[in-house]
Amino acid sequence: MFALVAAFTLGALVAGGSVFAVARPSSTERTVERLQAEAALRDKEQIKALTELARTTRDRLTPVLDGLERILPIEPPAEGGTAPPADVAKWRQAAAAAVKDFADPPSGETATNVARSSLASAVRQIATTVDTYASSQALTGPTRETVTGLAIRQRADAIFTWSVGATALDAVNVDAGYGHQHVFLPVSPGSGALTADPEHEGSHS
Repeated sequence: MFALVAAFTLGALVAGGSVFAVARPSSTERTVERLQAEAALRDKEQIKALTELARTTRDRLTPVLDGLERILPIEPPAEGGTAPPADVAKWRQAAAAAVKDFADPPSGETATNVARSSLASAVRQIATTVDTYASSQALTGPTRETVTGLAIRQRADAIFTWSVGATALDAVNVDAGYGHQHVFLPVSPGSGALTADPEHEGSHS
């Protein structure tokens, strides 16, 4: 009887040890888990920094877009407005600074990269819009109308592209635990741009 109990106990210990050995993560698995945790933390930090950059950029470029909207409204079609050269110079300076801020981006998780790339592309499009408008001022007649029409389309494309990036940024903020962050540019009538969802800023629903 004693021999039977001893054999059973030994078998249980051996079986338990085998299960523990199988269940225990290998060094490779532990390394992968550590790298994944580090990547997740790094991504959260990037999301926070990108959101702050997006807010700063939005505040910097809103006066530019407002000025362009006044002289080149989407509806009704404009034949070409005129802005003081000093205003155009300020727009160019603001757009150039925004483009520089998005230069040389860090590599992050895919969703964060998509948000950043969309915002960066929108910023470059806004800079191009300003350059196109500035170039139109040296033109006259139908040629000027054509070029200002191009600036209107470029601005609309820029706002739409930003709205895609802002939507993606909102999503990654929610996933990261920061809640909804609505960093959208003013939307012109007829632009077709995406807008913020009805969730409250910072909410996690």
